[in-house]
Amino acid sequence: MQARTSPPAEAVTVLTEETAATLALAVSQQLFDQAPVVVLAAEEDPDSQQLAADQARALGVPLLLVPAGAGDGEEASAEISEEASEGVRAELARLGTDTVLATGPAARGWAGRVAGVEVVSDQGGATAAPPVAPPAPLATLTVLSTGEPHTLAASATAAASGARVLVTPAADPRADPDLIAALAAQQPTHTLALGARFGPAERLHRRLAVAATGVQLPGGGQVLFPGRRLVALYGHPGDQVLGSLGEQSLADTIARAERVAGEYQSLVDEPVVPALEIITTIASASPGPAGDYSRRTPVSELRGWVDAAAESGLYVVLDLQPGHTDFLTQAQEYQELLVEPHVGLALDPEWRLAPGERHMVNIGSVDAAEVNQVITWLADLTAEHRLPQKLLILHQFQLRMITDRGQVDTGRDEVAVLIHADGFGTRGQKLDTWGALHADPPPGVWWGWKNFYDEDRPTFTPGQTVAVEPSTVLISYQ
Repeated sequence: MQARTSPPAEAVTVLTEETAATLALAVSQQLFDQAPVVVLAAEEDPDSQQLAADQARALGVPLLLVPAGAGDGEEASAEISEEASEGVRAELARLGTDTVLATGPAARGWAGRVAGVEVVSDQGGATAAPPVAPPAPLATLTVLSTGEPHTLAASATAAASGARVLVTPAADPRADPDLIAALAAQQPTHTLALGARFGPAERLHRRLAVAATGVQLPGGGQVLFPGRRLVALYGHPGDQVLGSLGEQSLADTIARAERVAGEYQSLVDEPVVPALEIITTIASASPGPAGDYSRRTPVSELRGWVDAAAESGLYVVLDLQPGHTDFLTQAQEYQELLVEPHVGLALDPEWRLAPGERHMVNIGSVDAAEVNQVITWLADLTAEHRLPQKLLILHQFQLRMITDRGQVDTGRDEVAVLIHADGFGTRGQKLDTWGALHADPPPGVWWGWKNFYDEDRPTFTPGQTVAVEPSTVLISYQ
């Protein structure tokens, strides 16, 4: 006698059944075409389930669960359980099962009422079931499980089919570094996920494609937040006026960023990742060659900084001050750098001018529609290249700097949108700005905070910075 299996019809399948019994049944239906022997246990008997799981894996056959109450002797409960367990009865018929290995009294009691099958049971831990030739293993199938108790039987059935079962606490495979490594080492052609938390299947398919690359962000994983805190130096290479990043050489900047980030590690639970936020296009007092009052930094001048950051495990953000052009136009000019997995983007509306406005005379602004154009382009670029999640920072210190801010699209899975509070001054002034920015923000947005070495009076200490609520996931120093 031999069990027969086949992979699911779709490349990625998510099972949304919520109970142990229905989930185990669904896995059997997905993977097994024939099983002359089936192992049976009761849903409310965890000890028997554990033994039954071992038996199913050893025999290479499904483990099905009798729904709660099916084995007791109360007439009303039996009627309810008979209806609930009809799916198990139908599955035995579909599989051509003629022998049920029942583990535990409740399972034996229910199986004894099923016509046409022989009921055997464990004898002191030794199976009395007839031998079964194991099925050809489903070697190209990976099954994702949360490892929760209600997935035990379903996982055992998956393992019995010869599939690879990977346990992850993360609903998003991009958030689990160990899972990413496993998927990259052995890329499945089919994936079966146990639980609605992994779905929907189309989104999981995209996430798995990214995870299979094996490329991870500084600090691990492929999802930015939660799970890490970025601490960045802000400025322009070689320019001491624009911020702390430009006050020293490249090597010394990386060392300084690592040192500043290190001051936070004992204060927070998550890993602290050093970062560089590089002013990439710089607001200019003159029109410049493009006539838009924004001076571009050539990609060739930034490449060394981006590559050195990657080698040292730093995240990089390219900051845009576009003047009279639009953010999307400038972002696209730096696509070569933005396809690097450790490079994100920042939009600085203070320097986005309307016709007739000038820097240092007017505070610029941007509307949500223009921001969403950038988000859409960046998300599509990230998906196309199967990159880890990208950071998109929106700098702000006045609400009017981003009009219709509540309409900013934070729903693209490929991009983490963050509002970065850029206000400086006294402690009270900074906290007032912080509070004002939290009025009706877009749903699902992350938050960042900037400390100024020279303009703040005084500069917040690391301890004071992490005490700011709601908690920030990005802290930068200018």
